[in-house]
Amino acid sequence: MSFLARTLALTAFSCGTAPSTADEAALARAREAMVADQIAARGVRDAKTLAAMRKVPRHLFVPGDLQREAYGDTPLPIGQGQTISQPYIVGFMTEALKLTGGERVLEVGTGSGYQAAVLAEIASRVYTIEIVTALADEARDRLRRLGYDRIAVRAGDGYAGWPEAAPFDAIIVTAAAPRVPEPLKEQLRDGGRLILPVGDAEQELMVVTRRGDVFEESRVLGVRFVPMTGKVRQR
Repeated sequence: MSFLARTLALTAFSCGTAPSTADEAALARAREAMVADQIAARGVRDAKTLAAMRKVPRHLFVPGDLQREAYGDTPLPIGQGQTISQPYIVGFMTEALKLTGGERVLEVGTGSGYQAAVLAEIASRVYTIEIVTALADEARDRLRRLGYDRIAVRAGDGYAGWPEAAPFDAIIVTAAAPRVPEPLKEQLRDGGRLILPVGDAEQELMVVTRRGDVFEESRVLGVRFVPMTGKVRQR
């Protein structure tokens, strides 16, 4: 289905009317096309990641006037100067964590809650931190309404992680940091993986894998994220 066709199919829903059976079917087709055309076609192969992205209703994680754009190949603004990531990037980062099911995962940068919902379709428990209190409150309410009761949302600076819930099998950061925060590395379980964008003018996704007291780093993809704020910017 073309993006224009998806847009037309989603118009009634995005205008605030209750979705009909036809609308729901169109949304499901748009979501399936997003996964097939934007994510799987670009090399994401992990079955659990693809299944999670087919299931989570991305249109419910963006502002009402942008719902018609929810399954397009682009990030979207969600208010407070923040964005929901491009679907491909969500899929790529989720796959890079190598989740098999049952893990405890930390997310830094809740945003609208979409990435947390995708993670919760695979992991047993997700902890997510958002520095903008208004966004954290909205995401908490949204995730509760959608039945994601295995996600804990906290408002605060994610630089320090969530020490009382550590160690984590995986950590994902959805804002660009100038360097890898040391507290997040220390909260990884042995064998755990951390993925985050690093850099300012030029950014790359970095994967950090813990091997005992050694942290192996690899840079895997050029990206563009909003900057991580808070303590990480202090010297």
